[in-house]
Amino acid sequence: MLTTPMRPVTPLREELGEVGRLAAPLVVGQLLAMLMNVADTVLGGQHGPHTLAVIAVGSAVWSLVLIACLGLLFSIPPNVAQRDGAGRRDEIAPLLSQALWIAWAIGLTLFVLLRSAGVLLDAMAVDATLRADTEAFLQAASWGAPGLATFFALRFFCEGLGYTRATLYFSAMGVAVLIPLGYGLIFGRFGFREHGAVGAGIALASTVWLQAIAMAAFVLRHPRFADLHLLRGFSRPRWAPIRDLLSLGLPIAFMILMEGSLFVVTALLIGSLGANTVASHQIAINVASITFMVPLGIGMATTVRVGHAIGAGDAARARAAAQSGLLLATAAQVVSATALGLFAPRIAALYTTDVVVGGLAAQLMLYAAIFQFSDGLQVVAASALRGLKDARVPAFLTAVAYWGIGMTVGWYGAFRLDRGAPGMWTGLIAGLTAAAVLLLARLYLRLRNLPSDIVGLSAANPENRLESLAH
Repeated sequence: MLTTPMRPVTPLREELGEVGRLAAPLVVGQLLAMLMNVADTVLGGQHGPHTLAVIAVGSAVWSLVLIACLGLLFSIPPNVAQRDGAGRRDEIAPLLSQALWIAWAIGLTLFVLLRSAGVLLDAMAVDATLRADTEAFLQAASWGAPGLATFFALRFFCEGLGYTRATLYFSAMGVAVLIPLGYGLIFGRFGFREHGAVGAGIALASTVWLQAIAMAAFVLRHPRFADLHLLRGFSRPRWAPIRDLLSLGLPIAFMILMEGSLFVVTALLIGSLGANTVASHQIAINVASITFMVPLGIGMATTVRVGHAIGAGDAARARAAAQSGLLLATAAQVVSATALGLFAPRIAALYTTDVVVGGLAAQLMLYAAIFQFSDGLQVVAASALRGLKDARVPAFLTAVAYWGIGMTVGWYGAFRLDRGAPGMWTGLIAGLTAAAVLLLARLYLRLRNLPSDIVGLSAANPENRLESLAH
């Protein structure tokens, strides 16, 4: 009997499966987390244009909190993944304890800053009719900052170990809590009095604290983490490991700040163009943010797989993991660009019945369709570089792309050429395209040079192997 020889399983084919397996719960979890923002936007739109505009500006500032938490704590997955790949699991509990100290410091700092956000609103000349309610929204949301930082630290710990379903579980819980709570507080239902946009801030803070508490209980009780002895490994703050985490986390935070602040400042500058324009921008950016969750989830999975391969000293697998992430993201962005190009008016109609707001939102979604590919490729390239613990040069590249190019083009188009919101969105296209080109070039160079990085690093000396690859 003749048998057909089986095709060998290459590292690329294996990593496509592994990245896809890790990414699937992350993508769904990210979409569910994004649904929390969508829910606030939809509820605000149903409450009225003023409430929607307040939530739009307030959410832009709140996203700075997300950027700070994500950036500084994004050093957790590659550090955990590399230790796991190198068989150094006994170091993970002490690492997590130091990451939590960083998270708590971030949370308290952001709490204070959010309660002083009026200075930022004044500086950005936010429409006077939105100013007071936006500040009240941020005052309410500020109570959630420490909980948010704690949740992200624990979530990234799980992801670094390849247990990405935790993100899915607790993102789903967040949606299940936020939607009815937000509805009750915004509209005055279920025994609550009507708070309008401020109710959205209260619901947000309450939800993230519930997520943090539930995630902590899950991590401490799940048998998957029992061998790590997390409570026994918890230690007081120690400067050396905190410094090591921050040496990677700070440039990552800067990278994310460069990108995120481009979108935040775009929203705040558009805030000076009136409530209808602000509401239109909020709808379009909300939709673009939903589509971004797919390559973001793929990127997070890519970080873990690249980090794990580097920890094991396997250069070929690290390259395959990065390539897999880029291939999956490209396929996903073909779908999202097509959907935005074909169905923009119908999507806008899901958010608002206002003809003016819906028409401009649909127009802006066509700009979003253009930057889908560059947005997907830049986030996966940046994520693969994080898995290599390469962040300092990429941080400089993103500053050039997003602010040197993106904000310059956007501001000039919006206010010098008087194109308004479409001018600012042209800047988003320019910035994301520049970032994709620069980060892909950097990733190519790092992957090409991996063999020379790894040769001579003894498996018997894992400390040297990991630390050498960190630079």
